[in-house]
Amino acid sequence: MPDRTDVMEKIVALCRRRGFIFGSSEIYGGIGGFWDYGPLGCELKRNIKDAWWYDMVRNPPPGPNGREYQMVGVDCSIIMNPKVWEASGHVGGFSDPMVDCKTEGCKGRFRADQLNTTPCPLKPSKMAGQFEKCALTEPRAFNLMFQTYVGALQEASNIAYLRPETAQGIFANFKNVMDSTRVKLPFGIAQMGKAFRNEINPRNYTFRSREFEQMEIEFFCNPNESRMWYEYWRDLRKNWYTSLNIKSEKLRPREQGKEELAHYSCGTTDIEYLFPFSDEPQELEGVAHRGDYDLKQHQEHSGKDLTYFDDESKERYLPHVIEPSAGVDRFTLAAICEAYSYDESRASPEFMKFHPRLAPIKAAVFPLVAKDGLPEIGEPIYREIKKHYPCQYDAKQSIGKRYARMDEAGTPFCFTIDGQTKEDGTVTVRNRDDASQSRIDKSRCLQYLRDQLRL
Repeated sequence: MPDRTDVMEKIVALCRRRGFIFGSSEIYGGIGGFWDYGPLGCELKRNIKDAWWYDMVRNPPPGPNGREYQMVGVDCSIIMNPKVWEASGHVGGFSDPMVDCKTEGCKGRFRADQLNTTPCPLKPSKMAGQFEKCALTEPRAFNLMFQTYVGALQEASNIAYLRPETAQGIFANFKNVMDSTRVKLPFGIAQMGKAFRNEINPRNYTFRSREFEQMEIEFFCNPNESRMWYEYWRDLRKNWYTSLNIKSEKLRPREQGKEELAHYSCGTTDIEYLFPFSDEPQELEGVAHRGDYDLKQHQEHSGKDLTYFDDESKERYLPHVIEPSAGVDRFTLAAICEAYSYDESRASPEFMKFHPRLAPIKAAVFPLVAKDGLPEIGEPIYREIKKHYPCQYDAKQSIGKRYARMDEAGTPFCFTIDGQTKEDGTVTVRNRDDASQSRIDKSRCLQYLRDQLRL
């Protein structure tokens, strides 16, 4: 494995070379804080979202003591009534302290609370503000929401915002969900979607971007049971990452100290990951016990009754909320970093050990040579697998180069048709992780893949 300082550069190079991630609008010089996912990255990201939706919404595991609960989904608009963001506190308080550098040739903009960790653009060996030529302004508030206008005129009455998070759409639709379904507490509402934050200093590849995607749950429960449900979701979400091969010591859940908690928070756990670009773990997901703060804010600002009537206890109250909020792009990057492997003994030393559920391509079918009737055997196998899973067919170049291409893409299994196939009807199955090979009957390729993908 290369030195840690080189690993991130190699990961970025592989991602671009193999079509995982590109800089947005590269042919025009790019734009800071925005990224495009290529063919492999698109599949990887989709697999992550599908796994989250299936495991958390469609088929959630039982709660404490085997208790069942309901999960439903919503898909809310990116632009909402600006009053939503006033109620949530984003309009008045969603800002970072910002300083500008007036030095000629720099003109940098930095978060005032991150000067000690932000390299100076003119002299990267020093931090921003420490170079003798630095001329920083006084800190001033910088709102992180992207502002736009709804309607023909750009005037104050038409101001709107691109949502900085997906959670508020869930809260705004709490009553609609209650009235239109038969859900009863405890239950959760989930949403996946784009969010936008005008970050002062987007950095660290796709980790901190101005456009990103979230997977969020607002889990509503009786206040008397909220601590129990907080601990349940905290543990469930940590274990979910582990189940998808984030198994190294780099995954580090951390309970926030009292001095870190938001004023309304009853407890928050940050699920963090140690990326190659940082000496400190960075947040993948926050699991927050938010009390009744959000529903209370929207009830007060909208004038709508958002209380819940409990048929069993005959009580009416504002539910407490547990919020597991995950970043799709951050987990995608963590999955890439965790999967990146290096073995000098292999023909191609770089390979990606994705969990089979996440792998962009599940299998490849290779006739050893493009003659002697081998393609005629391989093509039906490929077509059968392709109906169910992303699969590639390749009959060109040496078998070693074909294996190497699939290793870099993270494909877990390759089926090779060779001379023995014509004799006994078996094919070679090659395992990506250890390059081991075994033989199975050609009729079992699809079932073999199904069995392995269930692991």
